[in-house]
Amino acid sequence: MADNLDRVWWKDGVVYQIYPASFKDSNGDGLGDIPGIISKLDYIRDLGVDIVWVSPMFNSPQIDMGYDVSNYEEVYPPYGTVKDMEDLIEACHKRGMRLVLDLVVNHTSDQHAWFKESRSSKNNPKRDWYIWKPPRYAEDGTRLPPTNWRSYFSGTAWEYDEHTNEYYLHLFAKEMPDLNWENEECRKAIYDSAMCFWLDKGVDGFRVDCVNMYSKSTDFLDAPIVDSRFYEQPAWCYYANGPRMHEFLREMNEKVLNRYDAMTVGELPHTPDPKRVLNYVGRKDKQLSMVFQFDIVDIGQGGTHKYHFEEWKLPVLKKIVDKWQRFIEGTDGWTTSFCENHDQGRSISRFASDAPEYRVLSGKMLSLMMCSLTGTLFVYQGQEIGMINVPKDWPIDYYKDIESVNFYKLMAAKTNNDPEEMAYVMRSLQTLSRDNARIPMQWDDSPYAGFTERQEGAWAHVHDLYPEINVAKQLDDPNSTLNFWRDMIRFRKEHSEVLVHGTFEAYDIDNEKTFVFVKRFGGKRVVVALNFSSEEQELVLPEHEKGLKFMVGNYGNEEEGEGGMRRLRPWEGRLYVAGGDA
Repeated sequence: MADNLDRVWWKDGVVYQIYPASFKDSNGDGLGDIPGIISKLDYIRDLGVDIVWVSPMFNSPQIDMGYDVSNYEEVYPPYGTVKDMEDLIEACHKRGMRLVLDLVVNHTSDQHAWFKESRSSKNNPKRDWYIWKPPRYAEDGTRLPPTNWRSYFSGTAWEYDEHTNEYYLHLFAKEMPDLNWENEECRKAIYDSAMCFWLDKGVDGFRVDCVNMYSKSTDFLDAPIVDSRFYEQPAWCYYANGPRMHEFLREMNEKVLNRYDAMTVGELPHTPDPKRVLNYVGRKDKQLSMVFQFDIVDIGQGGTHKYHFEEWKLPVLKKIVDKWQRFIEGTDGWTTSFCENHDQGRSISRFASDAPEYRVLSGKMLSLMMCSLTGTLFVYQGQEIGMINVPKDWPIDYYKDIESVNFYKLMAAKTNNDPEEMAYVMRSLQTLSRDNARIPMQWDDSPYAGFTERQEGAWAHVHDLYPEINVAKQLDDPNSTLNFWRDMIRFRKEHSEVLVHGTFEAYDIDNEKTFVFVKRFGGKRVVVALNFSSEEQELVLPEHEKGLKFMVGNYGNEEEGEGGMRRLRPWEGRLYVAGGDA
């Protein structure tokens, strides 16, 4: 990476993701809404945020919490109105922040007008706007789906339509049919309705959902069998990073994005090869500003199904961070720094310790790590106050997420409710379920965490520990997780050359207890040392890194062990600087 900086607003900015249903209820109906977001913009600005990202707020039947869009140009009525969104855009801009929305255009809801027309007859002009295929038949005459592809939400990825005697593809819920990007008229309608409508109102960009799934293999072959217990098999090899994917993204820029100073951050699963990722994020090629690489949030997920939790050790995380920090060096690409979002368990519970004695230290240590990594920093609502996974004793009835509930039902049927197997399923969900991130934001210690004034409570269960973990309790506490995040974001901006844009080098990568890495930019250096354990660990700094000065730590000070040896206390994080005025 050259020493001359490419100062672009979306590179140096800090992004704060909001999940509308769970952020703040303004009208007492138990569901978050747009006016509720507006009421908390000063809080978000004071955190140091530059860009607000609002997850889907479009009109929707809410089969998948808004990722099933029935009208891109309307707002889901319980969230508010288009006028409320215009007010939100203006309120963000007035505070010096930008606003980005989700762009959900791999699929729509089956209640979208486009799909209603498409399914009405084989001759309808919009028939080819979705992916329809005739049935297959077994030797005994049994009707079968066109392929054995598995939906992300369990079961087949095809739904039979009796009216036209064909199946339509749905990689997610059956109520979420996939759009056919091969159809040029369909693409134009997407650009006009889902993108230009909002960009013309002042939206500053998009987080692009399922961005590498638009171009499916046109052969529609059966997926290889990797889990013989089921007929349906994961088939991403046939629908991720397809043959026209880059062509579609270049067209999206040429016809829409190049007319606006807009950022895009793509959700890019199933793409482990850095060279392949660079094809999406090269600045000159103008496809995407950056992408989310999912390796870090996939840690612990099972090989055959994400909710088969597998134990892991620290070098796995370190190698992932090292890989995606270094892959843009010497290129015109860009990367992201994140470890939470609306689809993942909470980072303290997954990567550190949510034990009461270590919870705050863990949250601060992870904050120090994330704020020291190169790329655009993303913070998910509640991460800044150290929210943790749902309690281990919550029953499946408390879970709302369609993916989690469907998986539980699938495994219950497959194992005949075997107690041991179902206990394992619940442990996996408690660690990995999307519900962990989607429960209501914890504002104070009043009923329902100050999220809603509805007597019956919020749409989803509030965390049992909200009286201990909430914004109000932390605002004026200088030692709180919230104020540590504020300080770290401020520190990151003050030293953006080395922290946001610097090169990365990890040390002792096979060490299973500590994570030490160096950031460099010009003559400036930053050394970060992290203890990922509940015991003291010897701190071995790189021999050639001399003249280090302790600057930031989650214990507030640097403590030496016996004989002057540096040691890291449980879940301790430290940041040292040297060279220039780093």
